[in-house]
Amino acid sequence: MLETSTPAIRMTGITKHFGAVAANLDVALTVWMGTVHGIVGENGAGKSTLMSILYGFYQADRGQIEVFGQAAHIKNADDAIALGIGMVHQHFMLVDTLSALDNVMLGAEPHWLLATAQAQVRDKLTALMAATGLYIDLDTLVADLPVGDRQRLEILKALYRGAKILILDEPTAVLTPQETTQLFGVLRRLRAQGTTLILITHKLKEVMALCDVVTVMRAGRVVQELPIKDASLDGLAQAMVGRHIATGRPPDQAAALGDIVLEAAHVSVTDSLGVVRLKDVSLSLRAGEIVGVAGVSGNGQSELMDVLSGLLKPNQGHLHLLGSDFSDRQWLDPSTARAMGLAHVPEDRHARALVMAFAAWESAVLGYDDLPEYASLGWMHHGPMHQATFNMMQRFDVRPRDTELLSSKFSGGNQQKLVLARELGQAPKVLLVGQPTRGVDIGAIEFIHGQLRRLRDAGGAVLVVSSELDEILALAREDDA
Repeated sequence: MLETSTPAIRMTGITKHFGAVAANLDVALTVWMGTVHGIVGENGAGKSTLMSILYGFYQADRGQIEVFGQAAHIKNADDAIALGIGMVHQHFMLVDTLSALDNVMLGAEPHWLLATAQAQVRDKLTALMAATGLYIDLDTLVADLPVGDRQRLEILKALYRGAKILILDEPTAVLTPQETTQLFGVLRRLRAQGTTLILITHKLKEVMALCDVVTVMRAGRVVQELPIKDASLDGLAQAMVGRHIATGRPPDQAAALGDIVLEAAHVSVTDSLGVVRLKDVSLSLRAGEIVGVAGVSGNGQSELMDVLSGLLKPNQGHLHLLGSDFSDRQWLDPSTARAMGLAHVPEDRHARALVMAFAAWESAVLGYDDLPEYASLGWMHHGPMHQATFNMMQRFDVRPRDTELLSSKFSGGNQQKLVLARELGQAPKVLLVGQPTRGVDIGAIEFIHGQLRRLRDAGGAVLVVSSELDEILALAREDDA
């Protein structure tokens, strides 16, 4: 075990309940100074809850926390920051309409005069960027920054506030491979400079590549902790889920492909600023197959999914869907698409697949609330909606199985499973799914891939957009990827 004279963090006996749900149960965690400590586990295992307690978002029901050897009572994020703890969230906490500089300064202005404050913050950030290699354009609006620069900005913001311990929650979930490599270089430099890093991630290869120590959580408890030199991918995966995880690509179905159910021809999209998002794109999708669209995010995949689902009208192009034809003059609309048997799982589940303030049962029937089993004569039948949601939760192993819990309270992976359960529950003839396993643990990835293959084997057609090349190769036929 890597040890120094004093641990940066020591948490003992941490227990946290949300109603009847036990998120953490008598958790002990020690993180040594100047190390990268990975925390892995299934969605809902309690990783983010534990770190949210450390950062002051939640209060533990019981347990103790020590920071740099001193007992700490962390009531809120301000207390954590004062103790030298920073956190970079999976979903960035940035204001799009402010510059990078102003985002860092927001809430931590060093002077009452704006120009003076900006000058002081700029000087400090310039020095930080030189020391860490986290270079970004401080005058660019956050809305105009690439996602990799937003990640760097979040880290800079934490370091600016004096973070000596940095918690990173799924830091590579939306990064390209090149951006991930660059981020890891920065994190190694920070470790060399004495910063302690806690990495929450589902990507076990990244844990093996970056971390010094790894802690595995399952069902709210720590089930394993070991130096990374003693860890293996298979061992970590099995510890996470409590069973063997099948790896590799299963054999393709032997059945012949069916008819073309979706065909787009010469589709082009130009946005309101005159930027070409799609240029003369054509593709086809047959019953009984999975077609993969690979590539770095931001290269037109989102627009393609929106066009095919009826959310975006192209400037030109034609679409054949399940026997009906559409042109840019009269394009498909989402209600018609759903009625025809097309389901859509958007890339951004928070912005476009769920209403975060809705209870789980409300999110689970979105778009399908007018089905006869859910409503009649303008009245919703809440009982059947709750029962259907509970059945979805059982089938897709959504945790916790609480139909009244707010959508925002589920982990990202369980939110994703809830969305997939809703869309697959109607046995669609065509499924469009974007980033199906973003932020999802290895056990859930296996399950989700299995559900997509099951739909394919039942004669459904699936179009998968993913920035993970391994995922495309695992799902699509060799001649379709």
